[in-house]
Amino acid sequence: MNITGRLTRDAEVRTTSQDKQVVNFSVATNDSYRNKQGERVEQTTYFDCSYWITPNVAKLLTKGTLVELSGRVSTRAWTGNDGEPRAGLNFHTSQIKLHGGGKKTETVQATTGTNNNKTEDDLPF
Repeated sequence: MNITGRLTRDAEVRTTSQDKQVVNFSVATNDSYRNKQGERVEQTTYFDCSYWITPNVAKLLTKGTLVELSGRVSTRAWTGNDGEPRAGLNFHTSQIKLHGGGKKTETVQATTGTNNNKTEDDLPF
């Protein structure tokens, strides 16, 4: 599955209890449609994203950056501190393509191949 949206906050790198590093970030996607009355309805969906391949990409994932993500979606449910049931969407990211718009404007593609990961130092231009 692919989604395209903007980061709602800067990415964070966390270390699990098994010493694995994961990059966590949030993306908002926008969609619009016309309802039966002909009115335009705007809809925003938020995804909590995780990327396990390399933590180096976190410095490029800044608030406002437009990203195109490939991966899979899962749902999660929990009870909030107020006792109310909550639900959210998780996006397990396998590929990230940056389109700019945040603090950095480089276009970098981080792929699942270990030798194919590109950083801003590897760009050919």
